[in-house]
Amino acid sequence: MGFLNLKHSVALLAKKVQQQILHRDFADEVHDEVLSLFLKRVRCSVGYKPNSEVLAALLKSRAAISSIRFGSVLHGYALKLGHVSCQALCKGLLNLYAKSGALDHCNKLFGEMDQRDPVIWNIVLSGLAGLKGHEAEVMRLFHSMHMVNEAKPNSVTVAIVLPVCARLQDLDAGKNVHSHVIKSGLESHTLTGNALISMYAKCGLVCSEGYAAFNSIEFKDVVSWNAVIAGFSGNKSPEEAFKLFHTMLRGPIQPNYATIASILPVCASLEENAGYRYGKEVHCHVLRRVELVEDVSVINSLMSFFLRIGQAEKAEFLFRNMKSKDLVSWNAIIAGYASNGEWWKALELFSELVSLEMVNPDSVTLVSVLPPCAHVHNLQVVKEIHGYILRHPGLHEDTSVGNALLSFYGKCNYTQAALWTFLMISHKDLISWNAILDAFSESRSETHLVNLLHWMLREGIRPDSITILTVIQYYAAVSRVKKVKETHGYSIRFSLLQCDAGPTLANGMLDAYAKCGNMKYAANIFEGLSEKRNVVTCNSMISGYVNSSSQDDAYAIFNTMSETDLTTWNLMVRVYAENDFPDQALSLFHELQVQGMKPDMMTIMSILPACAHMASVHMLRQCHGYVTRACFNDVRLNGAFIDIYSKCGSVFCAYKLFLSSRQKDLLMFTAMIGGFAMHGLAEEALRIFSDMIELGVKPDHVIITAVLSACSHAGHVDEGWKIFNSIEKLHNFQPTMEQYACVVDLLARGGRIKDAYTFVTSMPIEANANIWGTLLGACKTHHEVELGRVVADHLFKIEADNIGNYVVMSNLYAADARWDGVMEIRRLMRNRELKKPAGCSWIEVGRRKNVFIAGDSSHPQRSTIYRTLSTLDHLMKEPFHF
Repeated sequence: MGFLNLKHSVALLAKKVQQQILHRDFADEVHDEVLSLFLKRVRCSVGYKPNSEVLAALLKSRAAISSIRFGSVLHGYALKLGHVSCQALCKGLLNLYAKSGALDHCNKLFGEMDQRDPVIWNIVLSGLAGLKGHEAEVMRLFHSMHMVNEAKPNSVTVAIVLPVCARLQDLDAGKNVHSHVIKSGLESHTLTGNALISMYAKCGLVCSEGYAAFNSIEFKDVVSWNAVIAGFSGNKSPEEAFKLFHTMLRGPIQPNYATIASILPVCASLEENAGYRYGKEVHCHVLRRVELVEDVSVINSLMSFFLRIGQAEKAEFLFRNMKSKDLVSWNAIIAGYASNGEWWKALELFSELVSLEMVNPDSVTLVSVLPPCAHVHNLQVVKEIHGYILRHPGLHEDTSVGNALLSFYGKCNYTQAALWTFLMISHKDLISWNAILDAFSESRSETHLVNLLHWMLREGIRPDSITILTVIQYYAAVSRVKKVKETHGYSIRFSLLQCDAGPTLANGMLDAYAKCGNMKYAANIFEGLSEKRNVVTCNSMISGYVNSSSQDDAYAIFNTMSETDLTTWNLMVRVYAENDFPDQALSLFHELQVQGMKPDMMTIMSILPACAHMASVHMLRQCHGYVTRACFNDVRLNGAFIDIYSKCGSVFCAYKLFLSSRQKDLLMFTAMIGGFAMHGLAEEALRIFSDMIELGVKPDHVIITAVLSACSHAGHVDEGWKIFNSIEKLHNFQPTMEQYACVVDLLARGGRIKDAYTFVTSMPIEANANIWGTLLGACKTHHEVELGRVVADHLFKIEADNIGNYVVMSNLYAADARWDGVMEIRRLMRNRELKKPAGCSWIEVGRRKNVFIAGDSSHPQRSTIYRTLSTLDHLMKEPFHF
């Protein structure tokens, strides 16, 4: 009676363990309860000898937690009791050894067994299939089973072997197993068919062989439908996947949680409106079935769907109305908000999760929340997260968590913290190395970057395309074309470019050469990508030509592109606008809008030089109105508008925009001061400069030059001299050539020509043509002929081909009736084949640009223009009476 009770108790507890495993509740205490009951019975009963069934039930319990040590002890105990010939006991031992990875014990026991039925073969196959790196042994054992004809492979065997074929991506092996299935008449079996569908789906043949296997199943279950739907979804056939889902809905098999989890990503991958419509249909189906509404995993899938299509409010509504939330729910909503760029919302939800103190964040939570911290530079939260990680060894040992933390420190320029985090990662992978390289690349630390690369190579870690892109982007940023070439050579030697299907790496190489100004190498890569070019390839090439002012080459690329994006159009607008082709720039600006594209901030920044070149206030106001309507609130853009308004003569419009801008940076102050300077409003420029200094904005060379220019134009010699002296004494940097030129102009405009000449000759650096030209112009204004001749001699040596200098000196001689000097200057001009270009001016009237060239009388309204000029000339010559 005692034996029966023990047997019954052990069996019941073993069944309890199995049920908990099925419900994913691995409670070690239940397994220990089984063992404790058995040991108690052995100790309390002298001479007690359990039979093989009790030992088999006990082994079934311990196999669930892969207790190899206990299995070995029980094996020895069974041998002593003489139960080794019991099939149930041997299967239990074999199962425990297989699941524990004790292959030597498993193979030995398997070889000693006289009668091996399909269950025994399946136990060993299942054990091997569950271990990484033993795929070849699985296939070898399956072949042996087939050949020895001891036990025929059944549906379970096939379901074990086919996933191994899929893992190996060995389609031939999978087809061989399929042949055996057909010969054995197993093709219509549900388990076999499901395994075949999954195998073909993972090998990319779901549309043909996989779908045929699905149709061959006599009694399709929900797993069959899930496998074929997931297969089509995973092989980029969303429409077919959704058709199958609709067919399933019309049949007797109802979708379960796994079906919903498979079909919702399909909806999210469809075109925006269609995806949203189909997703709503799935949502309606879920709402009609209580068991799905109450399934946490289903609601998690719906949340992820809505977040993927940008419907964050609907996702949060689902989240807030969930009866019970698991950690997956929290992770989904946090990651969803992060992926939609709502960084603060993601951080708020993370804070809410932590405050509940019911569920502890796991590695997925932390990997999801660290990128938002990087975007908002929230160091305080990351310090707390880092502390939490250090207090939890499981997280501290997780490489993905270490990589996310490292990435945060790198992106926020905390390079020392990034390095410390990198050193603390116990199992560094390629992502770890790429993250630390990126951190030092961003901080422009070449020594650390190179040392880390050498260390990485010594560790046997081979760089991938991400590593190479990080390196070439760094060297492109510092214009080290030689290093770009070395990295290019490495990529060729290790076939990284050949494996670059994107072609992301080749595009990066092309872009690096273009940024370094080596358009020859960039063009070679471009030509080599003839079959793999994409929009990014062409944009990189156009960008290189834009930076080298080669608008014709840029247009040649643009003209061959079958597909363009807004970046392409922005580059083309910019290249024409910056190279004095405003009409072409405006034409492209209008054309991109005709193509259905909406200008962004970069488009407006690109077209502004064209507005400045044409002095078109009308066009400038149109652009400004568009920016206001589009809510582009950018400090740099406002600074550009202030600059162009000033250049177009509307300095008070510029000042109005300046006053209305809440945020003001150095660029905006520079633009406003420069605007006042060019309009001779020195007092206003000096006042803005004084306000800027009081606000604590540190000046740079550009704004100092603008203030000096303002003083020069207004003749404020003392104020200008004071600011010039403050460059070294107050702001701690050396004056530039432009600032020296401003001082020369300042003194010259004040009539202090000889002081200006003395200043030039005593400069610590050699004066350039601009300074000597400024001084020559001042000599002409103040009729300083002899000093002008000395200055011109310097100027003709360093800028021999500038005809303007000769004209100024010739006019200076002519004003003093020095005709011999005039003749000498003209002789020099003839000898050097210099010709003065025709003067040109233009004005915008009635939204139309009118161009006038000296000696040209082709304007359609020339009669009216000359008649008006004649009238004005006559009126000017008439005596004026008070």
